[in-house]
Amino acid sequence: MTDERASLDPVSAAIADAGLVAILRAPTAASFAAIADVLVAAGVTALEITLTSRGALDAIAGLCRQLPDSVRVGAGTVLTDDDAKAAVDAGATFLVSPASVPITTDVPFYPGTFSPTEVLAAHRAGAPLIKLFPAGGLGPGYLRDLRGPLPDARILPTGGIGLDDIAKWLEAGAVAVGVGGPLIGDAASGGSLTALAARARHAVDAVRYARS
Repeated sequence: MTDERASLDPVSAAIADAGLVAILRAPTAASFAAIADVLVAAGVTALEITLTSRGALDAIAGLCRQLPDSVRVGAGTVLTDDDAKAAVDAGATFLVSPASVPITTDVPFYPGTFSPTEVLAAHRAGAPLIKLFPAGGLGPGYLRDLRGPLPDARILPTGGIGLDDIAKWLEAGAVAVGVGGPLIGDAASGGSLTALAARARHAVDAVRYARS
């Protein structure tokens, strides 16, 4: 673990070490158990289950029973304290929001930010990781510039990040990268799990490449 990650809580440190959070979002969470098995077999160790997916809480509870303890299962699109409590009660070990909303929770919470002002406010509030969202349109250069005056903010860019962008974001200073649609593809609607496995290996290899 680098010095940058040494002061993190165990869950956030594990996500930082992994360098990748797989974001599972679909109209229904019915296929998430099968998708998670494929992702974990390919080396993915952090999963974010978005609460906008029907059955998300049941999926979180099931994945916590199904997967090894080394896999971190969290909840995304957490917007209220009620969301946070329900997700933690289901077993979520971290929470993610698309915005900087006031959340009371005993597990790590990663607020969403977009501007330097929002990033600084989240950092000063003690957020262990800070979601940069939507990051795809900003590009890795934005993060590189942002880290100049804010080198201690641990940034988790998410939104519109393709598999071929993962290494670029990590090289620009991201502590980890959140990837949803480009990784999951059509697997949640009956698409090929073999193709999903190939994409997952590509993503994990991108992290290794960036850190080699």
